[in-house]
Amino acid sequence: MAVFKAVVFDAYGTLFDLISLNSLADELYPGKSQALCELWRRKQLEYTWLLSLMGKYRDFWSVTRLGLQYALETLGLPMDDPKPERLLQSYLTLPTFPEVRTSLLRLSQRYPLAVLSNGTEEMLEGVIGANHLEPYLSHVLSADAAGVYKPSSRVYDLAVGAFFAVPAEIVFVSANGWDIGGAKSFGFSTAWCNRSGAVPETHAPPPDLVVEDLEGLEALLP
Repeated sequence: MAVFKAVVFDAYGTLFDLISLNSLADELYPGKSQALCELWRRKQLEYTWLLSLMGKYRDFWSVTRLGLQYALETLGLPMDDPKPERLLQSYLTLPTFPEVRTSLLRLSQRYPLAVLSNGTEEMLEGVIGANHLEPYLSHVLSADAAGVYKPSSRVYDLAVGAFFAVPAEIVFVSANGWDIGGAKSFGFSTAWCNRSGAVPETHAPPPDLVVEDLEGLEALLP
C-alpha cells in the first residue's frame, strides 16, 4: 500500500455507537425502541441522499429531526412532547465503541487523524468533546462546508484539501458500506470497519482493507 499522509474516519456507526440510542428509546417508548431506531436511522440516511439528488440541502441536525419525526408518525407516537427532543440531544453525547479511544491514541502517534462526517460542526464538536477525543484529531470536517452529503465527491474532497494530499494518500475508514463504496470510487484508500458482519456492497469497487474494529486497522496499516 502507499505511504499515507492521514487517516480519516467517518463518525456515526464508526467511532460513535448508534446502537446506544436503543436504551434511551426503550425507556421512552417501551417495546418500540428497535423499530423506532432502525426506521429513524434509515430515514436519516435516505433524506441525505434524496436532498443531494434534488440539489437541495438541509443540515444534518434538521435531517436527523425529520427522520425521527417520520419514524414517530409511522409508529403512531407523538412528536409534540419532550421525549423526541431527549432522543435528538443524545446525538451530542453518543458513546464511542470500546476500542476507539485507545486506538485513536495509538494511531495519532503514527498518522494525522481527522473526522469527516455528514454531521454539523456543532454535532461533531459536541460528541467529540463528550468523549474527549479532541487531542487525537487534526481536523473535524463537516459536510456542511460542501453543502451536500456523502457520497458526493465534494464532501470527500474536504479531506484532500485539509491534508494537501491526493486521494490515494488518505485512508478513509467507515463502518458504512455505502460510504466506503463512495470513498473508494472517489480515489481514497479505504478500510471498511465492518462491525456488524454485513455483506459487501456490490455497486462499487471493494475496499482495500476489511477489519472488525479499529484495533484490526492498527495491525494492518503500515
